Order: sequence, then structure tokens, then C-alpha cells
Amino acid sequence: MIPFIITIHVIACILLIVIILIQAGRGGGLVDSFSSVESMFGTKTNVFLTKATSVLSVIFFLTCLSLALLSARQNRSLMRNLKAQPAATLPASAETASHPLDAVPDDPPPAEQGGQ
Repeated sequence: MIPFIITIHVIACILLIVIILIQAGRGGGLVDSFSSVESMFGTKTNVFLTKATSVLSVIFFLTCLSLALLSARQNRSLMRNLKAQPAATLPASAETASHPLDAVPDDPPPAEQGGQ
């Protein structure tokens, strides 16, 4: 059920974005670029775009609410299927040195200067 609602939700989102961008607003919208879209429905283009926006926004809100309710009803944890893993082991270089003093330093200590 949830994948079906998600599909409807994504389609409604994409169509809503396209229809809102097509509508002529204060700045002209994308209708200026696509002049044939304005004459797609003749004189009732503005009415159609307004109704389509209203219907798609209702579908958007209904799918949002239904997805929220369905996900809240699922008492499933994401961590449920995770198995307990053993403690992380030390790297191989740290395992070979049994005592910190047994490890060989990378750089020798600076030579002491005598006479001072």
C-alpha cells in the first residue's frame, strides 16, 4: 500500500511543479517561453490551470497525511534486523606489539648536544 501511495505522491509533486511553473504570474512564468501552452485550452487556460493546481494540491496533502499515518502505525524499528556485531578488533600493527615499549619508534630521538 505504501509504495502505491508514494508513486501517486511523486507523480502529484512533479505535475504540481510543472503546472505552477507554467502559470503566468507577476513575472510572466514559463508561459512567455512556451507561447503555445497559453493557447492549449483557448480562453479557459487560466481556469484549467487553477483547477488543476487545486486538485493536485489536495492530492498532495492527502498523500502526505496518509503516508504519515501509515508510517506511524508501523511499529517497526530500523534497527530490528541488525544483528549484534563483535567488538572491533585492533589493527594488525597494534596486535603485534604486546607492550607499548616493545614498539619501534618511527623517528629516533634527537641527539643530545654536549657542552651546554
